[in-house]
Amino acid sequence: MAPDGTARPALSTRPAIKGRSPGVSSLERLARRRSSIAFLMTLPLILVIAGLVAYPAAWAIYLSTLNRRMTANIGFENYLILLDSETFRMIIWQSCFFALTAVFLKALIGFWLAHMLHNIPTKGQRKWRGMLLIPWVIPPALSTLGWWWMFDPSYSSINWIINVFGFPSIPWLGTPWWARIAVITVNVWYGAPFFMIMYLAALKSVPEQLYEAAAIDGATSWQRLRFITLPMMQNIISITVLFSLIVTFANYDIVRVLTNGGPRDTTHLFATYAFQVGILSANLPRGAAVSLFMLPILAVAAYFILRGVTRRTKEIA
Repeated sequence: MAPDGTARPALSTRPAIKGRSPGVSSLERLARRRSSIAFLMTLPLILVIAGLVAYPAAWAIYLSTLNRRMTANIGFENYLILLDSETFRMIIWQSCFFALTAVFLKALIGFWLAHMLHNIPTKGQRKWRGMLLIPWVIPPALSTLGWWWMFDPSYSSINWIINVFGFPSIPWLGTPWWARIAVITVNVWYGAPFFMIMYLAALKSVPEQLYEAAAIDGATSWQRLRFITLPMMQNIISITVLFSLIVTFANYDIVRVLTNGGPRDTTHLFATYAFQVGILSANLPRGAAVSLFMLPILAVAAYFILRGVTRRTKEIA
């Protein structure tokens, strides 16, 4: 009772909960969390990825365990049949050879082009960037048709130039190794501009003070490249190589238009052979098994590349 005779409000004996304001429900507290807001904002994209990537991948794995009529589950029988096939073992080898060779050449040419562009004055870079990006902008199926005409045995412009210098014509698409070289050439021509633009952006992010300090110390251009440029670009190089490796392994349109897997299946890749087995031969389960053979190879490559990126990021931090 107060001195003036009025009743005092009763004091609560409950301890106050730290961080809780009165009248705020648990639902409102959940909505105020940044992680919850971020999840809700990315939920539509997560659903799109689940619908377009996760579900088809799970369905392909299930499909690869069925028989040809898709009436019974036969386990890993499709995979064992493929591994017993000499043609498929050759396709595994040439897919790895094609991807590794093409990615290495694209990375090498792309880095050289990016380094040349980086040393051009800014005003002139726009023109050269636009011209060098043309192969990457043109749809690959359309540009491959132009290359198919240049490799044609009867009307080959490349062979015409070779004949001018007194050399015999080359059967570009008629023998296994020349056909492989032709496919790799088209893939490198199409993909090198992507490496160029990625490496050019990475080169522009390297601080000029490092080069100035190295020049004062008397470092040569090779030493600046080895000890400054390459270490600063390692993560970009790794991510670009991984992305290109995935795309190159799954390449379809260049081989389909240029050689259609010939001669004698010597230029087939996983994607084109999966189409031949699954669609043209009407064996969808085995075609799904062919396409899934890329998964362990790419998973191993992604593991080692991303582990290196993570380790270097921690060292920098």
